[in-house]
Amino acid sequence: MMYIMIALGGAVGALCRFGATKWINNLWGQHFPLATMSINILGSFLMGMAFVVISEKMPSLEPLRPLIMVGFLGAFTTFSTFSLEIVSLLNQQAWLSAVSYLSLSCLLGVLALIAGIGLARLF
Repeated sequence: MMYIMIALGGAVGALCRFGATKWINNLWGQHFPLATMSINILGSFLMGMAFVVISEKMPSLEPLRPLIMVGFLGAFTTFSTFSLEIVSLLNQQAWLSAVSYLSLSCLLGVLALIAGIGLARLF
């Protein structure tokens, strides 16, 4: 059953990532990998929230951890795509974009996770 939950969560997460990427790229263009960065930051925030809700606030939801945290959020966030985009920027010699993207994604992702934990603990 756990594998089915992970697969279902992963399918929904991947579809959400695809839809969010299309939407963000339509709004802002593709000159900077804003879609991937935004999705990684949102995913980090949601992971922080899910961690607190499942681990601390509502332990009865522990059986849903594979569906939500492993499946959905694992497929929704795009770290492998993030890594490939950094290498692509480096190959294009877009040094400032590569360093900015790497730094902002990591810093804002960690801050978003902390914010998610903090917000979830308020309720």
